[in-house]
Amino acid sequence: MILQPTSQLTVPLTKGYSDKSRVYFEQAAEKRLYWKNRNAYYSSYLMQYFAFLIPAGSRVAELGCGTGDLLNAVKPSFGLGLDFSANILEIASERFPDLKFLNYDVEDMQIGEKFDYIIISDLFHTSQDIQKILRNIKSMSTDTTRIVISNYNYLWEFPVKTAELLGLKQPSPFANWLSPRDIKNLLELSGFESIKHDKKLFIPFYIPFLSTLFNKFIANIPILNKLAMVDFFVARPVAGEVKEYSVSIIIPAKNEAGNIENAIRQTPFFGSAQQFVFIEGHSDDGTYDEMLKVKQTYKDKDILVIRQSGKGKGNAVREGFEMATGEILIILDADLTTPPEDLPKFYDALKAGKGEFINGCRLVYPMERGAMRPLNLIANKTFGKIFSYLLGQDVKDTLCGTKALMKADYQRIKENRSYFGDFDPFGDFDLLLGTAKLNLKIVEIYVKYKDRVYGTTQISRFKHGWMLLKMTLFAARKSKFL
Repeated sequence: MILQPTSQLTVPLTKGYSDKSRVYFEQAAEKRLYWKNRNAYYSSYLMQYFAFLIPAGSRVAELGCGTGDLLNAVKPSFGLGLDFSANILEIASERFPDLKFLNYDVEDMQIGEKFDYIIISDLFHTSQDIQKILRNIKSMSTDTTRIVISNYNYLWEFPVKTAELLGLKQPSPFANWLSPRDIKNLLELSGFESIKHDKKLFIPFYIPFLSTLFNKFIANIPILNKLAMVDFFVARPVAGEVKEYSVSIIIPAKNEAGNIENAIRQTPFFGSAQQFVFIEGHSDDGTYDEMLKVKQTYKDKDILVIRQSGKGKGNAVREGFEMATGEILIILDADLTTPPEDLPKFYDALKAGKGEFINGCRLVYPMERGAMRPLNLIANKTFGKIFSYLLGQDVKDTLCGTKALMKADYQRIKENRSYFGDFDPFGDFDLLLGTAKLNLKIVEIYVKYKDRVYGTTQISRFKHGWMLLKMTLFAARKSKFL
């Protein structure tokens, strides 16, 4: 369905492109499907990767939508395609009648609808005012909107121009060749920040065996991938209004009886309301009875005590999240090696919109003697490097138990959990991978890691290390080597 510029979605149309460029693209519309079919491998790759980045069922708008194939591929609950070529939109509307299309100049638009995701694919390459486009899409964005961009790597200028001269690619009347730094700068100037940057695709056409080898594996190798053809960015609006939120502090505990009261005593009050959710993991040292005692002693605190139905920290955290009533969820390990006094730092970062997943990091400040064994320290640093690569965001310490996120974002992670499945008994990777899959920004809070004052560690270096290695390989397959 093609909506007219007089629709309630729009304000009157103006012209950002020159008349010469507009005529060129209108005439080229007739051959768009021809070129798309001729470069089917490239188009198919873009559709596959955008479908990975954008959860099905989202509200999605695409600027410069062309024939609508990419918009249709991400399976939106509501999809709106915008393009200034009336001819191309006739084709798109006939092919995808369930989507909405609007004949509009994306450099001068004001849309009265909000979207979860906004697609800008190969549009910057031929745009005359990129900053104006980015500034205008503010009207289509909320605080949680994500902008997903694909753009030619500027190092491919000569191969692309050569392909046009040889008749292997649809020619363009002009072209912008932007570096990643250029795009990040334009985003920043327009009130957005880049939270993820990937480089993909070495061979944009199908060659048996070689296309798979280069595009699935070699294109994901650091340093080598700087030569890949396409830059992908995910950006978010810079945080706006700051308000106070209610908080639930989830404390999973097994054989931690001596730490339960200190978890209450050492935690400062912060947020508009504060709840403690203790989840007991079938202890044999009286931890559950101690939780009940503390609940009776601190009647001025909102304390909930439950016994987990399954096993493992991952199960305990999930059950605690389900019972929590706060708008913000914070995990505090009952061994208190991450000081409860640091929890306001996690809350403040989340409240101010500095990130949407706040992860503790124990690897910056000096640790107390005995807090972490040397082999564990090496493993933690190694997993941090690996997961920074897999997630596309910097994460120094993947295994710190203290994490914070909005409950609404956790619900989205839960709804999309089927992509990775129930693979993580610890819960850390489940949350980190779920966060990255939804393109939420990860920010780390540096904490001073302390030695425990009660009990012994429940981590088996070799048994759990082997489990972590298997989960890392699984994560690589599901998030990077697609």
